[in-house]
Amino acid sequence: MRLKDKVAIITGAANGIGLAAAEVFAREGAKVALADFNEQQGIESTNLLKEKGYDVAFFQVNVAERESVNSMVSDVLETFGRIDILVNNAGITKDGMLSKLSVEDFQKVIDVNLTGVFHCTQAVLPAMVEQGKGKIISTSSVSGVYGNVGQTNYAATKAGVIGMTKTWAKELGRKGINVNAVAPGFIETGMTAKVPDKILDQMKMMVPLGRLGIPEDIANAYLFLASEESNYVNGTVLHVDGGIMM
Repeated sequence: MRLKDKVAIITGAANGIGLAAAEVFAREGAKVALADFNEQQGIESTNLLKEKGYDVAFFQVNVAERESVNSMVSDVLETFGRIDILVNNAGITKDGMLSKLSVEDFQKVIDVNLTGVFHCTQAVLPAMVEQGKGKIISTSSVSGVYGNVGQTNYAATKAGVIGMTKTWAKELGRKGINVNAVAPGFIETGMTAKVPDKILDQMKMMVPLGRLGIPEDIANAYLFLASEESNYVNGTVLHVDGGIMM
């Protein structure tokens, strides 16, 4: 098992990529804290994993609020005793063309996708520094690298995640903490389920592999960066996009 006895916090773990990652990590021996804003869905997903025999627990959190994040991290430490891995996976979209994008929608995405990553990372830092070891993985996006029409707010946050990742990698490397990011491409999630088939076909045509990714593709990237196999990987952005932006 690649994560035997490790304790991992995964934000946005109630569904989609976060839930896939929680199951992959648990299967590899980790004790997993599923952290999510949606309490009902989070509890349901956690119970499903418990039924499979995994050592998991749910923690309700609003990553945009520091007090909520501090409380979640404190509860995880009380439950599991340590924190070895943080996956900053929680994120939202509120797309709109620049000319029509409201200040409220711009700020909400910043609060969750960017400030939330800052809150969670800073909150787990004391525990990791005391241990002298840790893995921090944040979710960026190809939109944060190349931009995307109608995603001023989302692209800004995902570009910001890359900047923070590289900064923290330089600050924390000598403390035994590896900091990396994953940049997913088009992934089949609840969001893409609402996209018309014609648009999905166009998206697939843009990908050299000829298909959209699945949540497990991203979860497996998280797993590599969380495992001992990536101990000399620091400050990188791992693209998992089927080659869409070569």
